[in-house]
Amino acid sequence: MISFIKGTVAYKEEEYLVVENHGIGYQIKTTSRMLSEISTGQEVMIYTYLYVREDALSLFGFSSKEELNTFRILLGISGIGPKAALSVLSTMTVEDLYYAVCSEDVKSIARTPGIGPKGARRMIIELKDKLKLTDLESEEARTKDTDPAVVMTDANSVSDTIQALMALGYSNGEAFRAVHNVKDASSMDAEQLLKEALKVILTFS
Repeated sequence: MISFIKGTVAYKEEEYLVVENHGIGYQIKTTSRMLSEISTGQEVMIYTYLYVREDALSLFGFSSKEELNTFRILLGISGIGPKAALSVLSTMTVEDLYYAVCSEDVKSIARTPGIGPKGARRMIIELKDKLKLTDLESEEARTKDTDPAVVMTDANSVSDTIQALMALGYSNGEAFRAVHNVKDASSMDAEQLLKEALKVILTFS
């Protein structure tokens, strides 16, 4: 099993890049986001997944372990193959996907080419028990200097704020994510929480 590849990007194509390591070029299929962020000649370390079929071996690569693990989870969903899983992660970040699943945001997931509303609903049902928001928060706490978002206790303020954000045109997932990332949210009323959530959304833009 190839856990990761470290080397130099030799060249890029529309759906993959080639990383040279000790004279060997590894063709790695990856997300459109990674392809846009990486340049030819750049030194990279890419976490990989080897997909095995009877007629082919394909190597898929990701910028983080969390993205790789999410790709593996997506492959466990009925009707989702590597191409569709890669498309999901090209359309949404891992964090966006977690919040969309947690808030049952069909609209955001359905933006993925080839998924659609019906496929998005099925994904949410199957991912509910596999993508836990607490796991995402634990990872954020390890990788960020700031404290993770507090657990919000005023359910009415949270619900009212999410509804207000959706009325302003934000998706359920975007609203849920923004409110969840407001520091000291449990001490705020709905009006204060809305103001702070809008500030958070601006930082995501």
